[in-house]
Amino acid sequence: MGIVPHPFNWNLGWLLVLAAFLTGALMGLGFHREEFLGGYNSFARRLLRLGHIALAALGMMNVLFSLSPWPVPGTFPSSAASVCFAAGGVTMPAVCFLTAWHGGFRHLFAIPVVSLLLAVIFTWLGGAS
Repeated sequence: MGIVPHPFNWNLGWLLVLAAFLTGALMGLGFHREEFLGGYNSFARRLLRLGHIALAALGMMNVLFSLSPWPVPGTFPSSAASVCFAAGGVTMPAVCFLTAWHGGFRHLFAIPVVSLLLAVIFTWLGGAS
Protein backbone atom coordinates (compact mmCIF):
# COMPACT_ATOMS: atom_id res chain seq x y z
CA MET A 1 0.00 0.00 0.00
CA GLY A 2 1.19 3.51 -0.75
CA ILE A 3 1.47 6.39 1.64
CA VAL A 4 -1.78 7.46 3.30
CA PRO A 5 -1.76 11.28 3.35
CA HIS A 6 -3.89 11.48 6.52
CA PRO A 7 -3.15 8.34 8.60
CA PHE A 8 -5.01 9.50 11.73
CA ASN A 9 -8.29 9.66 9.80
CA TRP A 10 -7.55 6.34 8.08
CA ASN A 11 -7.19 4.57 11.44
CA LEU A 12 -10.15 6.34 13.02
CA GLY A 13 -12.30 5.71 9.97
CA TRP A 14 -11.75 1.97 10.03
CA LEU A 15 -12.35 1.90 13.80
CA LEU A 16 -15.68 3.67 13.25
CA VAL A 17 -16.66 1.16 10.55
CA LEU A 18 -15.75 -1.69 12.92
CA ALA A 19 -17.85 -0.04 15.64
CA ALA A 20 -20.74 0.19 13.14
CA PHE A 21 -20.53 -3.54 12.46
CA LEU A 22 -20.38 -4.35 16.17
CA THR A 23 -23.27 -2.06 17.16
CA GLY A 24 -25.31 -3.40 14.25
CA ALA A 25 -24.70 -6.94 15.40
CA LEU A 26 -25.65 -6.08 18.99
CA MET A 27 -28.80 -4.22 17.99
CA GLY A 28 -29.69 -6.98 15.55
CA LEU A 29 -30.04 -9.40 18.46
CA GLY A 30 -33.27 -7.68 19.47
CA PHE A 31 -34.68 -6.34 16.22
CA HIS A 32 -36.67 -9.48 15.53
CA ARG A 33 -38.99 -8.52 18.40
CA GLU A 34 -41.69 -6.10 17.27
CA GLU A 35 -41.68 -4.25 20.61
CA PHE A 36 -37.87 -3.95 20.80
CA LEU A 37 -37.00 -0.49 22.18
CA GLY A 38 -40.61 0.64 21.92
CA GLY A 39 -41.30 -0.64 18.40
CA TYR A 40 -40.00 0.16 14.95
CA ASN A 41 -41.03 3.82 14.95
CA SER A 42 -40.02 4.65 18.52
CA PHE A 43 -37.76 7.63 19.05
CA ALA A 44 -35.10 5.57 20.84
CA ARG A 45 -34.97 2.91 18.16
CA ARG A 46 -34.75 5.50 15.35
CA LEU A 47 -31.88 7.28 17.11
CA LEU A 48 -30.00 4.01 17.68
CA ARG A 49 -30.34 3.18 13.99
CA LEU A 50 -29.15 6.67 13.08
CA GLY A 51 -26.14 6.33 15.38
CA HIS A 52 -25.28 2.96 13.87
CA ILE A 53 -25.47 4.35 10.33
CA ALA A 54 -23.53 7.47 11.36
CA LEU A 55 -20.68 5.24 12.54
CA ALA A 56 -20.49 3.54 9.15
CA ALA A 57 -21.00 6.62 6.98
CA LEU A 58 -18.70 8.92 8.91
CA GLY A 59 -16.12 6.15 9.21
CA MET A 60 -16.13 5.91 5.42
CA MET A 61 -15.89 9.72 5.15
CA ASN A 62 -12.82 9.65 7.38
CA VAL A 63 -11.26 6.90 5.23
CA LEU A 64 -12.07 8.85 2.07
CA PHE A 65 -10.52 12.01 3.52
CA SER A 66 -7.46 10.05 4.67
CA LEU A 67 -6.69 8.98 1.12
CA SER A 68 -7.12 12.42 -0.39
CA PRO A 69 -3.96 14.42 -1.14
CA TRP A 70 -6.04 17.56 -0.66
CA PRO A 71 -5.76 19.59 1.40
CA VAL A 72 -1.98 19.18 1.51
CA PRO A 73 -1.06 17.37 4.76
CA GLY A 74 0.55 19.64 7.34
CA THR A 75 -1.21 22.81 6.19
CA PHE A 76 -3.82 24.69 8.18
CA PRO A 77 -6.85 23.55 6.20
CA SER A 78 -5.63 19.96 6.30
CA SER A 79 -5.05 19.81 10.04
CA ALA A 80 -8.33 21.57 10.77
CA ALA A 81 -10.27 19.33 8.38
CA SER A 82 -8.69 16.22 9.90
CA VAL A 83 -9.67 17.21 13.43
CA CYS A 84 -13.17 18.25 12.37
CA PHE A 85 -13.83 14.99 10.45
CA ALA A 86 -12.61 13.03 13.49
CA ALA A 87 -14.70 15.09 15.93
CA GLY A 88 -17.81 14.76 13.79
CA GLY A 89 -17.26 11.05 13.25
CA VAL A 90 -17.05 10.40 16.96
CA THR A 91 -19.59 12.89 18.30
CA MET A 92 -22.44 12.30 15.80
CA PRO A 93 -23.02 8.64 16.75
CA ALA A 94 -22.32 9.43 20.41
CA VAL A 95 -24.99 12.14 20.47
CA CYS A 96 -27.41 9.83 18.64
CA PHE A 97 -26.87 7.06 21.20
CA LEU A 98 -27.06 9.47 24.15
CA THR A 99 -30.24 11.06 22.78
CA ALA A 100 -31.80 7.61 22.40
CA TRP A 101 -31.08 7.08 26.08
CA HIS A 102 -32.20 10.54 27.26
CA GLY A 103 -33.89 13.01 24.92
CA GLY A 104 -32.24 16.03 26.52
CA PHE A 105 -28.95 15.20 24.82
CA ARG A 106 -30.50 16.27 21.49
CA HIS A 107 -29.28 19.80 22.23
CA LEU A 108 -25.73 18.57 21.63
CA PHE A 109 -26.34 17.84 17.92
CA ALA A 110 -24.85 21.24 17.09
CA ILE A 111 -21.40 19.91 18.00
CA PRO A 112 -21.14 17.17 15.35
CA VAL A 113 -23.05 19.20 12.76
CA VAL A 114 -20.73 22.21 13.06
CA SER A 115 -17.67 19.92 13.13
CA LEU A 116 -18.69 18.19 9.92
CA LEU A 117 -19.64 21.42 8.17
CA LEU A 118 -16.24 22.88 9.04
CA ALA A 119 -14.51 19.67 7.89
CA VAL A 120 -16.09 20.00 4.45
CA ILE A 121 -15.33 23.73 4.25
CA PHE A 122 -11.67 23.25 5.26
CA THR A 123 -11.28 20.39 2.80
CA TRP A 124 -12.86 22.43 0.03
CA LEU A 125 -10.68 25.46 0.80
CA GLY A 126 -7.54 23.32 0.93
CA GLY A 127 -8.30 21.75 -2.43
CA ALA A 128 -8.84 25.09 -4.10
CA SER A 129 -5.22 26.19 -3.69
